[in-house]
Amino acid sequence: MIDVQHPHVLPISELPEREQIALLAPFDGLDLQDIVVVGTVDDAARAAADLLAARIVGFDTESKPTFAKNEVNTGPHLVQFSTMTTAYLFQLHRTDCIPTMQMLIDSTALLKVGFGLSTDLTLIRNRLGTEPRAVFDIDNEFRRRGYRKSVGVKTAVALVFDRRFMKSRKATTSNWANKQLTDSQIRYAANDAYASIRVYDALGLRQRP
Repeated sequence: MIDVQHPHVLPISELPEREQIALLAPFDGLDLQDIVVVGTVDDAARAAADLLAARIVGFDTESKPTFAKNEVNTGPHLVQFSTMTTAYLFQLHRTDCIPTMQMLIDSTALLKVGFGLSTDLTLIRNRLGTEPRAVFDIDNEFRRRGYRKSVGVKTAVALVFDRRFMKSRKATTSNWANKQLTDSQIRYAANDAYASIRVYDALGLRQRP
């Protein structure tokens, strides 16, 4: 079962430093039983039905890292959506599932929320030739509330939940183009999207007219 932490009131203050965040209790994200790696067209259809029913979902992408100076980023290689209870991971090498994923990205009926999505959206446009619609970058909401510096998911979880969001550099720089993802990759990718919908919900944005 997922341990849902209760958010505290969000004051306008200085952003916590890395050392301060490291002292916080860990944020309880989704575990493997709450994550679906979409493998078939039927999986994709079930994922789409659940996501569209939720209407607002956490959203993120992962790409195989580039290390050479002139190396072209061929991502995204993974696209993640998450409700408040379940995350769905779409791998781009599963080409038969791409049309469903594109439908979700294109859908104006599905609000997709996340952090620092500019690069993600550019890669989606370049690789899929589709224009993402109904996308909300939560970082803009923190700016609207008076935070001058960019607030990523790790800092947002510390501010809103007083918890430490685990982001492994090893997972960040791993090969997201692998056809078989490791358990740590699956958890990492799913919880980026899950933490986004949790923060969005805790900020009261769901109730905004």
